[in-house]
Amino acid sequence: MVTDHYFMQAALDQARLAAQSGEVPVGAVLVHQGKVIASGHNAPIGAHDPTAHAEIRALRQAAEHLGNYRLEDCELFVTLEPCPMCAGALLHARVRRVVFGASDPKTGAAGSVLDLFANPKLNHQTQVAGGVMAHDCAKLLQGFFHDRRELKRQSLQPVREDALRTPDERFTDLPGYPWPPNYLSDLPTLDGLRLHYLDEGPKQAPLTWLCLHGNPSWSYLYRKMIPLFLASGHRVVAPDLIGFGKSDKPKKESAHNFLWHRQVLLEFVERLDLQNAVLVVQDWGGLLGLTLPMAAPNRYTGLLLMNTLLATGEAPLSPGFLAWREMCANKPDFEVGRLLARSNPHLSAAECAAYDAPFPDRGHRAALRAFPPMVPETTDQAGAAISRQARVFWQTQWQGRSLMAVGMQDPVLGWPVMEPLRQIIRNCPEPMRIEQGGHFVQEQGEVIAQAALRYFSPP
Repeated sequence: MVTDHYFMQAALDQARLAAQSGEVPVGAVLVHQGKVIASGHNAPIGAHDPTAHAEIRALRQAAEHLGNYRLEDCELFVTLEPCPMCAGALLHARVRRVVFGASDPKTGAAGSVLDLFANPKLNHQTQVAGGVMAHDCAKLLQGFFHDRRELKRQSLQPVREDALRTPDERFTDLPGYPWPPNYLSDLPTLDGLRLHYLDEGPKQAPLTWLCLHGNPSWSYLYRKMIPLFLASGHRVVAPDLIGFGKSDKPKKESAHNFLWHRQVLLEFVERLDLQNAVLVVQDWGGLLGLTLPMAAPNRYTGLLLMNTLLATGEAPLSPGFLAWREMCANKPDFEVGRLLARSNPHLSAAECAAYDAPFPDRGHRAALRAFPPMVPETTDQAGAAISRQARVFWQTQWQGRSLMAVGMQDPVLGWPVMEPLRQIIRNCPEPMRIEQGGHFVQEQGEVIAQAALRYFSPP
């Protein structure tokens, strides 16, 4: 027999979708004759609609489904006690029964602040049951608001005198990037610098996708892959390297060092205690990221590589990379969005502006100038030795699964670089060839994410 707990669990799933979108995590499902016919989660922020509460959205969907604004033979399950607006809508719809999880002592209209459902003067009486899975519903809300308070606290972290912080308003309403920020500044190696990261999906997910970007991009690059991973019930963690995205930006190029950035990432993975991780890398995300799993192999179950390099300092750098490094030296103020649009002409003006957002002026661009010369060209450069150790790990010790996707139009880290890298990775199958993909192949990321989900998802 289907129980109230079963339907409340479905409402909780909707509430989690709200949280993933940065909305207050309230979810609802509407049941007709024992079957869920409509669902909804809070979306007033994203929809720019003060009425877009979970209950209202479910009511609208159900009325359309049944072809009737009267829902007399229906039950609504919602994770939080309805507010007066939603209670009024439920009464007008003639919903037979309302079941809620957590009480709302501030705006609850089913007994906490007032009880509209118990008013005998109204011409319809709706049955009400509260407290179903109340602990789980309240815990989700409490976690959300705790994270909000922590984010506010982190946002007040003062910027170091030797660093800059991109103004928040430059990141307002970025297309395809709705996720709330998270910050860390107390990792030992950060020494007070503030690192931004995305952390979406359940902490105990079957897989965690650790997405590492390169130069000159930031976590915005993964916006087409993240939704697919989340829709499969997985967790996604995507940091912005110091100097990029929403992270702090040291003023001096000399602040950037291969081993320093690697140590930040090692501490970051340890702090978040990532488990069952699929390491997703591209460009510098790979130069740094490919040296991480050997330090904690039990944390990683998979590797997804896209147009990157393991820089051991033994082989000459490709002509394409040398040309890129020369361009960066000669034109250090190049527009990042315009650069991406050259190989991705489908990018809108707003998307190009999003790639430019972290770098409002020359002072914020030290990392963009510093990273090209940091690629090890000789065996004694910083990062070369640790990369050679990583090569041995991938050749002989790696126990996880691997998948490679190659943007075939990449003139810098394309097929001539990726095929030798594939041969280094133990048991790495034939790669996906994204024929029209360039260096920033994540701009065709949906097809890659779909293939990766099929390949890495537990049976």
